[in-house]
Amino acid sequence: MVEYELNYPFVILITGGIIVLTMLIKSGLDRTGVPALVGYLFLGFLIRLADAHWHFMSPGCGEILGFLANLGLVTLLFRVGLESNLRGLLGQLRRASTVWVGDVFISGLIGFLTAFYVLNLPWITSLIVATAFTATSVGISVAVWEEERALQSKNGELLIDVAEMDDISAVVFMAMLFSVLQALQGNGGADLYPAVPKTIGIFLLKLIFFGGFCFLFSHFAEKPVTAYFRSMEAPPDPMLVVVAIGFMIAALAALLGFSLAIGAFFAGLVFSRDPKAVKMETSFLPIYELFSPFFFIGIGLDMDPGSMGGALGIGVVLMVAAVVSKIVADGIPMWRMAGLTSGILIGVSMIPRAEIAMVIMQRGLSLGDWAVPAKVFGAMVLVSAVTCLLSPLTVHFLLNRWPQKGEM
Repeated sequence: MVEYELNYPFVILITGGIIVLTMLIKSGLDRTGVPALVGYLFLGFLIRLADAHWHFMSPGCGEILGFLANLGLVTLLFRVGLESNLRGLLGQLRRASTVWVGDVFISGLIGFLTAFYVLNLPWITSLIVATAFTATSVGISVAVWEEERALQSKNGELLIDVAEMDDISAVVFMAMLFSVLQALQGNGGADLYPAVPKTIGIFLLKLIFFGGFCFLFSHFAEKPVTAYFRSMEAPPDPMLVVVAIGFMIAALAALLGFSLAIGAFFAGLVFSRDPKAVKMETSFLPIYELFSPFFFIGIGLDMDPGSMGGALGIGVVLMVAAVVSKIVADGIPMWRMAGLTSGILIGVSMIPRAEIAMVIMQRGLSLGDWAVPAKVFGAMVLVSAVTCLLSPLTVHFLLNRWPQKGEM
């Protein structure tokens, strides 16, 4: 084991400086309409470049930033789950599933075909890219719809429903895929076909156990627990307990062999059915604003400057595929259901790939180059940044041209 002396004052200085920079980035980009995560990615990459030149980050500093990135991941996915309206989604399931099935299948298929046949990437890497393609960053486009007061329209409600289903399915696909990949890594890739059914069977049993635990906790323990702490302390203390329980559920998922991301997402779902818990989200926002940027900064830190030349070409090809896949997968079903205008609006709104797509790619990167090479990871970071930058600007233009306010 390599021993090193950790300079805590310097690490605290770096951490404080990063927090200040994230607040400045968020404030500055909010005025331009550019999602803050684009700035966070860029900040992480700049820190990586600066460290490559001046070597100011010790291994211990990197570990602490990695820990903060994991906390950011948990708070990020916890909020995604917390904002998911499962009851409302079930009510719209029949209408939304028509778009969702085609969305997941076509966008994933286009992602795989592009990665495997056009870019000649390994099939495992192509599967990971395809899984990332199925996800959608609903918050990016929804912010524009909300600003234009179009979120309560029929198209706006359908957008939220389909995007939520995208997120849920992408999280499940991610869990299943990486369970199989970790099993293959453990046996060196031998006995592929016998390993897959066995691994999937074990995964499903764990998922049933974990899902059952979350269901029981949500229905029988969540309300009494939050009510107890709400009666004891004034806000924001009850929300801190909710977040702490979310952390423990996320850790339990990781101990079961899933991931912190999946656990945090399910933890958010546990509390999403309780309106009073969701109302406490205003107390959660400072925690979210503090930690979530570290996840995207960690993504930027993971980008290898030496691989960015190769990543650019791959990124352009994947970006075109990412845009086309969502427009085709979501736009065509919506066109048939509600007309060309709705098809274009929904298709363009579903283009951004951010939180869950980056979680998937980072998990692949952590397995090694055999799963996600550095240049492919860098390419998908570019895809995330560009789609999150261009899509909201386009949606803003389209909503001004085709206002949705009258559709209630």
